[in-house]
Amino acid sequence: MKIKNVSIILMSALLSGALGVSCLSKSTKTQDAEQEPVKLVQTPPMGWNSFDSYGVYLHEEVAMENLEAFAEKLKPHGYEYFVIDAGWFGEFKLKEGTLYPAEKHAVKLNFNEYGLLQPSKTYFPNGLQPIIDRCHELGLKFGIHLMRGIPRAAVEANTKVKGTKYFASDIADTKSICLWNDQNYGIDMSKPGAQEFYISLVNQMADWGVDFLKYDDLVPFPDEVEGIANAIEQCGRPIVYSLSPGGDVDVNAIKSFKRANMLRVTHDIWDEQIGIDQCFSAWRKWQGKEEPGFWIDMDMIPFGQLQLMSPKPEGINGDETKEQIAKKIKSGELSNIELLAGKGWTRQSEFTRDQMYTFITLRALSASPLMMGGDLPSLDDFSLELITNKDVLECNQNGIMGTLVYEKDGIEIWNTPKKDGNGGWVGIFNRTEYSQSPSLSPADLKLNGPKKYLINDIWGNREIEEFDFIINSTGVVFLRYSSK
Repeated sequence: MKIKNVSIILMSALLSGALGVSCLSKSTKTQDAEQEPVKLVQTPPMGWNSFDSYGVYLHEEVAMENLEAFAEKLKPHGYEYFVIDAGWFGEFKLKEGTLYPAEKHAVKLNFNEYGLLQPSKTYFPNGLQPIIDRCHELGLKFGIHLMRGIPRAAVEANTKVKGTKYFASDIADTKSICLWNDQNYGIDMSKPGAQEFYISLVNQMADWGVDFLKYDDLVPFPDEVEGIANAIEQCGRPIVYSLSPGGDVDVNAIKSFKRANMLRVTHDIWDEQIGIDQCFSAWRKWQGKEEPGFWIDMDMIPFGQLQLMSPKPEGINGDETKEQIAKKIKSGELSNIELLAGKGWTRQSEFTRDQMYTFITLRALSASPLMMGGDLPSLDDFSLELITNKDVLECNQNGIMGTLVYEKDGIEIWNTPKKDGNGGWVGIFNRTEYSQSPSLSPADLKLNGPKKYLINDIWGNREIEEFDFIINSTGVVFLRYSSK
């Protein structure tokens, strides 16, 4: 049953002392005394998100195709969250005769009389319910993206806040607008009706059967982080709460962040070396901050086909920056080109194999959630082998963020022990632009205790007796060690 008395909700939240739980499930001790609430996702979440492959332009046909491919290719390996990213509510202008967008973000949004977003009639003419229902039929969980705040168009229409005497104009902070998507105003959580708006929105999501909420443009606004957490905790449905975007995230605000289950700590990560480097930097900054139910998120896995709704226009080489293209558009050199959401144009991931090995090894050792981003029906065998590798998944689901144990001449060694203390995994990363044959000893890997270890090279598929590695530029050696 949904709690309708907001004062009770807020009092409960205050008394709970920011427990950081999503739609709590509680257990009792044998003597009927309550235990600490158990948070969702006791191991890093695993799933698929539509942004890398479809930007904010996913439509129902390819959504269903990816869902069926998810069930076939990823579910057997423990992946469970199928997440539709932004744009699902946008009535996009389209290029004539196609489903390709003719605008970056939809000017016209579909929302109801309470300012609550509804599925796009353009891209989801049958609504989201058939996809959500099919997701649950397949034994999977459904997720969706939301932007912080309330639609600006709802404020202009001054829609009513459901269940209250207040209106959109009463709660909107019209000076708080996302820098990269101006569809919404932020919400002033000190205003009457503000908490109730988020409750009405989250309750709608719970009624639809949503299991995962990715909330964007939220990290710098702790009052709204907490307000959404309050709404989730009263909704009556277990919902995983993911905070985004990443980038410059304040470690000192972690108490508020832990009201959620996932915290993005990087900018959008794409198929280029700078993204891998940003993940290494984030790993250093956030190591040790993870715990069961709260995971440090380094964004999606950009393997496979990307940006399928952004075919390369005529006059574009494909390697220009958005700034360069914008300059050409302004000068008149290029016309009829819209700079769309995401990065670049339709392509196969441009990572080299060494970069892919490094990328997925980093994700395994850092216990970052594994959210696949590329198109699933067309996914190549090598990408699928990496994201379903037994050791990658076992190491990631071990739920311990590895630590840096060695750093010299561009070689970094990260060690992730098993929770039970019986072995673990090591990554030896070459962070340079040239191949290296580092001279290493067991002590460099922090394997210098009294135990003797069996050591296996996961990517080389061999047992290790001598540390005689040749590591390619931007490559990695991924080891599993266990006591004899």
